[in-house]
Amino acid sequence: MARLAATRRAAERAGPRVALAAVLLSMAFPAQADDGFAACLSELRRDALGKGISAATFDDGTRGLAPDRSVLELLDFQPEFRTPIWDYLAALVDDERIADGRAMLERWRDTLAEVERRYGVDPQTVVAVWGVESDFGRSFGSRPLLTSLATLSCYGRRQGFFRGEFVATLRIVQEGHVPAEQLVGSWAGAFGHTQFMPSTFQRLAVDFDGDGRRDIVGSVPDALASTANFLRRAGWRTGEPWGWEVRLPAGFDASLAGRRSKRALSEWAALGVRPVAAPGPAAAPAAGLADPQARAAVLLPAGPAGPAFLVLRNFDAVYSYNAAESYALAIAHLADRLRGGAPFAAAWPTDDPGLSRAQRRELQALLAERGHDIGPVDGMIGARSREAIRAEELRLGRAPSGRAGLGILEALRPAGAAGASR
Repeated sequence: MARLAATRRAAERAGPRVALAAVLLSMAFPAQADDGFAACLSELRRDALGKGISAATFDDGTRGLAPDRSVLELLDFQPEFRTPIWDYLAALVDDERIADGRAMLERWRDTLAEVERRYGVDPQTVVAVWGVESDFGRSFGSRPLLTSLATLSCYGRRQGFFRGEFVATLRIVQEGHVPAEQLVGSWAGAFGHTQFMPSTFQRLAVDFDGDGRRDIVGSVPDALASTANFLRRAGWRTGEPWGWEVRLPAGFDASLAGRRSKRALSEWAALGVRPVAAPGPAAAPAAGLADPQARAAVLLPAGPAGPAFLVLRNFDAVYSYNAAESYALAIAHLADRLRGGAPFAAAWPTDDPGLSRAQRRELQALLAERGHDIGPVDGMIGARSREAIRAEELRLGRAPSGRAGLGILEALRPAGAAGASR
């Protein structure tokens, strides 16, 4: 039962469907010794030794290791593709993260200036990645990498990919960059301040603080420089913007949009695509980009009724960090806000906007006041929070969605309560 309860807790935040599937997976694989997993570990050992991992490194790293099958359902759950973009951005680019990001820009000003000098990536973009990936080092993830990656190497789809990541993790330990006990992170194996996959670490992490180790867990300078190195290698162009918000002409053909449907800036201008004028340094789209033949794409992340963007090569570089347009837009927009730029001018096509983390905590507190067991009031909307929201929606005569939006927050606020938390 303890194993079953642990699995349920591990999957809970991903939602009721994921939690139930993870529990069923645990029930399908008994708690007793798993001969199949042991056989798979033996195979992984042969593979690792053949790739230069010592027997001692492998044996020390896998001693007592048992599979964590809760990661298997998470293999098909990615919020970047399942969450409405207005919800996704509301939590990632909120007032708290902007304020924290500006504080980090000041605290690490000299390091970031040297990072920019060496790699050509501006401090705001590097700090934006840091903020989105780990909330500036507050949230690395808690899953032991070797456990998650061994499980994914033996079960589910993409086993070949995860076997490579498993060996890369062992190599990190063997080379002395990060101790095994500090290698915790996401269910998929991303770790550190800016959440590198182990193979990405092997290719692109750098020793920026000069201590002889590439340590993106314990060294902020190493992590920031490694991120800039990643973006530079992904094609980042120094001094160019990622893009900007635009207004589309009436009757714009939405079939022309798409990140890969690139045209020269002069062609988009001829079609009537115009930058949105907004206060702040981020609103100068021509800064550092004088070539009208530079190729760009129109992005419509919420369809023709929502905000539109013209994105350039640097957007693609950020996209390569995590292949989701909503993710790249979050990084790009947070970087602009850190420069003093304004929120998007166009509204998202919804009558129920998403909530910032402060608003999510407020909603959770209101649910708890009504007697719902939602767990910690931490701004993380997990299964228990969604269940409580559905109960309140039913009580209010609404369709039970379980979604944490502005509508349910305002409905639960006491009469006359201020609604300015963001």
